[in-house]
Amino acid sequence: MQMRQLSVYVRVLAVAFIGLLAARPAAAQTQTWVSGVGSDANPCSRTAPCATFAGALSKTAAGGEIDALDPGAFGTVTITKAITIDGGGQGASVVASSTDGIAVQAGANDVVILRNLRLKSPQTFSGLQGIDVLSAKAVVIQHCDISGFAYAGIDIEPNATLIVLVTDSTVVNNGWGIHVVNHGAFFSRVSVTRTTLDHNGTGLEAEDNTLVFVADSHASNNAGNGWFVRPFFGGPAQLDLDNTTASNNGNTGILSQNPTALVRVNNTTIAHNGGAGVVSLAGGQILSFGNNRSMANAAGDGAATGAAAKVF
Repeated sequence: MQMRQLSVYVRVLAVAFIGLLAARPAAAQTQTWVSGVGSDANPCSRTAPCATFAGALSKTAAGGEIDALDPGAFGTVTITKAITIDGGGQGASVVASSTDGIAVQAGANDVVILRNLRLKSPQTFSGLQGIDVLSAKAVVIQHCDISGFAYAGIDIEPNATLIVLVTDSTVVNNGWGIHVVNHGAFFSRVSVTRTTLDHNGTGLEAEDNTLVFVADSHASNNAGNGWFVRPFFGGPAQLDLDNTTASNNGNTGILSQNPTALVRVNNTTIAHNGGAGVVSLAGGQILSFGNNRSMANAAGDGAATGAAAKVF
């Protein structure tokens, strides 16, 4: 009798233990997937994908990756941890109205990678920022197309040290193509390579506490200035242009404004702009390596304020 009671007791404990295991939430995965036919009620596995990036983010471990299995609009998302979001070659998009497409509010040691994504507004200028970068250790933006946002395609406004890399991307028809400032006593360090900034209000604008390097990139057909450096509060702002162009912009090709603004220009062509080719205002500097071309600009081609130091 005692053995029988013990056996029943053991079985009851086993059933209870199994029930507890079943009730536990699934552990976050290092890789998850989204699909146009997915559901956020799914575990976000490859065979049972989620429907949105936000849904997959909650089920992906810090430092993990979210991949798109097929074309679709996967919703806006606020990123608060290290993560990679990769649209692959699937036409993965983020459509934003009256909000940011992707907001990055990650930790001081977090690296965020955004790759192969299309960010757009359903109606022109109905979204705020395509990618709004507020905090992280580093943010990498690769092979992204960003269009239709009222404020900026890429807006970088931290109040701590931050590194941002933008490469092989197209930023078209936004208020700013790229806007950079740091609101703290730190630097936003931004590198832009092989990127087109076209038909925006301004191509790229760098404000206080920014160090920006641009190579093999183009600022064309923007309503205002192509490349614009304008610190407001005395923080330094430096822009280095290497093998770039500024063409057919409505105003100035390259504008450096205010005493702590500095632009260095190497192997760059400035042509057919509606204003002057290069302009320095209120003490802004434009230093040339002596191998640039400014021509056929409506208000004159302008001139550098000095020579950049040549190195080996």
